[in-house]
Amino acid sequence: MFPTKSVENDRMVDYARKMSSHVAAALVLFAVLQIAVVAKTGGSLLMHFGIFLAIGGFSIAARGLERRWSYLGRQNIGADRLKAQFQADLLPLWSASLVAPFLWIPVAVAGRLLFS
Repeated sequence: MFPTKSVENDRMVDYARKMSSHVAAALVLFAVLQIAVVAKTGGSLLMHFGIFLAIGGFSIAARGLERRWSYLGRQNIGADRLKAQFQADLLPLWSASLVAPFLWIPVAVAGRLLFS
């Protein structure tokens, strides 16, 4: 990964490394929220298996994002463009890690209605 010189403060910024840190933090937050939401809803064994699948899917998507930034870091792209792409990629990453775990709540409600 080749650091890119930032226009605003004349220091080297390694966007691939920064994205990797964001991906790791988002994955931890995603996993913790998944577990907390399912635990609060009194999740069944099937919901716990769903957690396993959801975290696995998030990990695969996150690894793809890391690969993309590893690739972009090796390209000859201007610092301003890299910064804009970096900021644009942060929004869906953090949105998914904060919102997706709460999708278990309607699943838990539907499960209770169907199987209670």
